[in-house]
Amino acid sequence: MRSRKFLKAEQSTLAWDVPGLVAGVDEAGRGPLAGPVIAAAVILDDLNPIRGLADSKTLTAMRRDRLYDEIRAKALCCAVGEASVEEIDTLNILQATMLAMRRAVDGLRLKPVKVLVDGNRLPALSVVAEAIVKGDSLVQSISAASIIAKVHRDRLCLELHQRWPNYGFDSHKGYGTEQHMIALREHGPCEAHRRSFAPVHGAVRAPVQ
Repeated sequence: MRSRKFLKAEQSTLAWDVPGLVAGVDEAGRGPLAGPVIAAAVILDDLNPIRGLADSKTLTAMRRDRLYDEIRAKALCCAVGEASVEEIDTLNILQATMLAMRRAVDGLRLKPVKVLVDGNRLPALSVVAEAIVKGDSLVQSISAASIIAKVHRDRLCLELHQRWPNYGFDSHKGYGTEQHMIALREHGPCEAHRRSFAPVHGAVRAPVQ
């Protein structure tokens, strides 16, 4: 006969290990010269399918916004993780991206049994994970994560624009466009810029407050 202690442990395991839940993970903001890097983790609900999920880069801003709202309403759960500009400059952009992904997975309300990550590298996670190249166009949960991460970061860039309107963060979202480089040369970097990135480092002056 099994001991009462063993039965309690078995029941606890069954309660926590929900079979079949798979989370998709993707990031937004590795390439820009400013702002945090954002990752999202999404567990979709098979009973509430979402039409039109795709790599966020292939969608219009209006379509992304609509899908963002639909994902938030229909997914079993989703979470966003962030690595700050300071963490990017301290760790490097790759390690900061892995950190943001881990924070996103850790933030999920439900614990997945497996995590599918866009790309060819994996963050350190406490669950089984698989990296999938071009996963944002192949796996719906990763597509959903790419949309959540992209829209979340774009909205953060609008906030950066409100604080530092001289740089045009509302239009280029921190990427090194000609407009952005001209502003960098004219004003120097602000607090939102990644000083470990060469174009920013080359434009360093006193920060704009």
